Amino acid sequence: VFTDPILPCGQILAEHLSVPSVVFLQQIPCGLEFEATQCPNPPSYVPRIFTDLTDRMNFFQRVKNLIFDFSNFFLCDFVFQPYAKLASEFLQRDMTVTDLLRQASIWLMKLDFVLHYPRPLMPNMIMVSGVNCAHRK
Repeated sequence: VFTDPILPCGQILAEHLSVPSVVFLQQIPCGLEFEATQCPNPPSYVPRIFTDLTDRMNFFQRVKNLIFDFSNFFLCDFVFQPYAKLASEFLQRDMTVTDLLRQASIWLMKLDFVLHYPRPLMPNMIMVSGVNCAHRK
């Protein structure tokens, strides 16, 4: 199943059918992709999206980045709770959205280290930046 994890319905279907899934995404605002793939994403070194921080932060900026990361965690838990409930009811076992995303076989990431800060990636995460660019003469 080729799916976008922002709405995890495709991932629920792949889990129900017991088929592999390929995830294609830019990034999830809460960083669920890094939690699901168990990829290191320390808030003390990697600036969070929408914070306007750089990779060179002083102590107070690192604290701000950490607080922003905690607020994202609660916001995403609230936003993805209906999908976790749907998955638990449909698959008839306790599931979270992170558990669903962990089942993805390949992650096609539309990230580019020219535009985003470098970070470690897992072997099943493949960078495909520029896929959506139009060919120009």
